[in-house]
Amino acid sequence: MRTNNKMRYNNVNIDGLNIFYREAGNRENPTILLLGGFPSSSITFARLMDELKNDFHLIAPDYPGFGNSDAPSGKDYAYTFDNLASTMDKFIDHLGLNAFNLYAFDYGGPIGFRIASNRPQLIQSLIIQNANAYAEGIGNGFDAAMPFLQDRNEETEKPIRFLMTLDGIKVFYFTGVNNKEAINPDNYLSDLQNLSKPGLVDIHLDLLHNYSSNIPQFENWQNYFGKHQPKTLLVWGKNDVFFPEAAATAYLKDLPNASLHLYDTGHFALEEYVEEIADNIRVFLAKESV
Repeated sequence: MRTNNKMRYNNVNIDGLNIFYREAGNRENPTILLLGGFPSSSITFARLMDELKNDFHLIAPDYPGFGNSDAPSGKDYAYTFDNLASTMDKFIDHLGLNAFNLYAFDYGGPIGFRIASNRPQLIQSLIIQNANAYAEGIGNGFDAAMPFLQDRNEETEKPIRFLMTLDGIKVFYFTGVNNKEAINPDNYLSDLQNLSKPGLVDIHLDLLHNYSSNIPQFENWQNYFGKHQPKTLLVWGKNDVFFPEAAATAYLKDLPNASLHLYDTGHFALEEYVEEIADNIRVFLAKESV
C-alpha cells in the first residue's frame, strides 16, 4: 500500500538519549541506512528519501548533537567518532536492522565505516557520497582546520567558529556548485538554527577536533574494503573542496569493481543532483539484487 511509503518522524531512546530519525518506505523493501554529516542533519536526505520511498525502506537518524536528537553537554557525552559510531551501532540493533545498504555522506563515512569494519555481516552494499577514507582524499578545504586539529586553542578555533556561522555554512553548500539557484535555503538555515542552540558550537568544536582520530583508522577501513569487497556505488560532487575527486577515485584501489559517478557540483551533491543520484541508486541496487 502506498500509505506505507509516507515519511515518518520517529524517536527512540538509546542509553538515555533521544535519537530522532526519519523513516520512509515499506519495511518489506530493501533497507538503506543514511548517515549524514556536518553541519547538517537528516534533513540532508529528505528529498532523496522522497525520491526512493516507493522502492526502498529508508532510515536517516540524527546523531547526538545534530538535528532533532538530544545534545547533552560534552561533560555528559563524549563527542568523538568512536562514541557516535557506538551510539549508531546500538541504534541499528534497537531497530532490528540485521542487513542493510549503507549510505555514507561526510561524517557518515568515519561513523559508518567503523560499524562496517567491525560488523561486515550487516552491510549489503555501500553507497558513498563525499565521505573520505584515504589520505589523498583530504582536500585543501581542510587547510584552515589543520592548525586546529593539531593544536586546539583560542586562535586556531577562530576559522572553525566561522564555519558555524551562516556565511561559514554556505561554504559547504555553495562552493563548487554549478547552479546556485538549486540550493534550498531551508536546509542551510535549518543547519544554522541547530548550531545556534546553546552549547552546540562547543559540541561541534569537540567533534571536529576529534576528526584526526579518523586518520589512523584509514588502513583498517581499507582492509575491510579489500577483504570483503562490498558492492559499492560512489556518487560524488567532484568540486568538493573538502573531499575532492581524488577522494572518490582512491576507493578504486581497494574496490576496483565499484561504480563511480561524478557530478559537476560541490560537497552537498544531493542539492543539485538528487534525481540523478536516486536513479543511480535504483540501477545499482537492482543489479545487486539479481
